[in-house]
Amino acid sequence: MKKFYTLFLGLGIAGSVFAQQDQIISDLEGKAGFYGDISKQIWSNPELGYLETESSALLQKTLKDAGFTVKSGVADIPTAFVAEYGSGKPVVGIMAEFDALPGVSQEAVPFRKPVVEGGAGHACGHHLFGTASVAAGISVKEWMEKNNIQGTVRVYGTPAEEGGGGKVYMARAGLMDDVDAMLHWHPSSANNAGANSSLANISAKFRFYGEASHAAAAPDRGISALDGVEAMDYMVNLLREHVPQETRMHYVITRGGEAPNVVPAFAESYHYVRHPDAAVTKAIFDKVVNAAEGAAKGTQTKMEYEIINGVYNLMPNETLARIMQKNLEAVGGIKYDPEEKKFAEEIIATFPAGVKANPEDSEKIAPFAVTEKGFAGSTDVGDVSWLVPTAGLGTATWVPGTSAHTWQAVAAGGTSIGQKGMMVAAKTLALTAADIFKNPEVTKAAKEELTRRQGEGFVYEALVGDRSAPLDYRK
Repeated sequence: MKKFYTLFLGLGIAGSVFAQQDQIISDLEGKAGFYGDISKQIWSNPELGYLETESSALLQKTLKDAGFTVKSGVADIPTAFVAEYGSGKPVVGIMAEFDALPGVSQEAVPFRKPVVEGGAGHACGHHLFGTASVAAGISVKEWMEKNNIQGTVRVYGTPAEEGGGGKVYMARAGLMDDVDAMLHWHPSSANNAGANSSLANISAKFRFYGEASHAAAAPDRGISALDGVEAMDYMVNLLREHVPQETRMHYVITRGGEAPNVVPAFAESYHYVRHPDAAVTKAIFDKVVNAAEGAAKGTQTKMEYEIINGVYNLMPNETLARIMQKNLEAVGGIKYDPEEKKFAEEIIATFPAGVKANPEDSEKIAPFAVTEKGFAGSTDVGDVSWLVPTAGLGTATWVPGTSAHTWQAVAAGGTSIGQKGMMVAAKTLALTAADIFKNPEVTKAAKEELTRRQGEGFVYEALVGDRSAPLDYRK
């Protein structure tokens, strides 16, 4: 791989591409305020998965106004879209997310203060994710026009990453079959662009049905659906001792009954199963289903389950990741002004004891690494990465040390700190796309690496089966 990378840098195209680097960066810097306003609009109106009507419409309009052809409602998902400019090969895709999370509403202040108690918030920074990807796509389009570059750039609007798996249904529908390289990024508390993996994940809702009755006067006539849920959850917890140590299993009881004096006729629990390998994840999930069936038999209830989401682990692609790393290093990290530093220090003061972080860490770029077993989260980017050579990066849109899915992440994402990190991502994505367009050997090498990593005879089968997108999973 080092040999290939050295060859890439030594090609005659290097001068022409890198001479245009300033053009791309300066173009994006000149529009930082414009894109900052877009991200703040989405941040101020957090919409949950598959319900992102206004967020999706805003990003689509931005792309249309810039000259992209936009197809909306793709893969039978109302908020999904594909925006395209150009024609022919190579085809470079950039993915954009824009869904929020429930229950983490927060103002842009360094202390806990919900905008709406119990409301939604962008605790994973997807308002920045979608905006930066759109900004990068538009920048690449303008660069292609100015320099007569052949090929196609696409921006994929991918809804419901948070448990809804929008990309899975878009990939399954064949919308990415002709893509030569796919790029993405994610908000973070650090700057990195290594070739990383993630955990595969299957999630499902288990629904138990019993018979309602007066819990005191006629308990013998009742069959408790809640007993079924609790019996299942108990057995799943026992199962933790007998699964590989990399496994993660977690759940919530989403319905437990209506009143203590009524035997619950319906109850529901929502389970996640994760592991670094998709095949192992499926095998463990089958054991969870067995536990649910046993619980139903033991409690005289009826049980049915619905797979809500299923995603593969990320497939690293060192070929593309090294180019991404080079460009991230060229762009650099995030430097705080005095006001931002004060905000960061106040956020850090809210972290649990033992969390070590410094505001200056936002300026650092992590060294390149290839990680076959990566971070403990899951993403529907995983499915795409098994079908198309894919590379991504993270930038410090949050105060160093911040965990995703927290009020601290929402707070920083609504400030200039988040917007600065967003623009680092936009610049890095655009520069990486430009490198790919100018060197056809990149896509060839990336595809060869993907084929090798897939293994002989690989056939993609979505972990969600043949179900349609769960458009109402957040309702």
